[in-house]
Amino acid sequence: MQATQLLKSWTLIALGVLIASNTAQGIHYDSGAALMVTVLLLSLLNVFLKPLLLLFSLPLIVLSFGLGIWMINALLFLIAGGLVEGFHVYSFSSALWGSLVVSITSGIANLLFGTQPRARAKVNVQFRGTGPTTRHDATQTTPKPKPRNSLQDDDVIDI
Repeated sequence: MQATQLLKSWTLIALGVLIASNTAQGIHYDSGAALMVTVLLLSLLNVFLKPLLLLFSLPLIVLSFGLGIWMINALLFLIAGGLVEGFHVYSFSSALWGSLVVSITSGIANLLFGTQPRARAKVNVQFRGTGPTTRHDATQTTPKPKPRNSLQDDDVIDI
């Protein structure tokens, strides 16, 4: 992850946590430093713990049509509230609201500002027997392949 993407991610999480703490009664922070530590901890939890939780709860995620991811995000929000002094999440429903606000904030920011284009794979397709041969050696000749559409006596399939 590049430094600009990391800074963008932290800013979006900070904005989401700030909005969530101002819109929910169950989320509260005492200082700006507690907010920054929470953002850092949420980022670390998203990088290290979230993939494991996603892996172990994959059947739940599939059966709930993706709502399990929202529950995992709320759990991470609740864990961050328990670990950071000065940041308080009072209930799981408050954590659900906080994770929803952070997700919506990130989604809107990605729609407005866009994401960087990803590298695309290049596929090269070649068909046998079409086009000129690629050998440039005049002493060697390549046999002409048989066309794919021609049927011979042994190509009959009995059903």
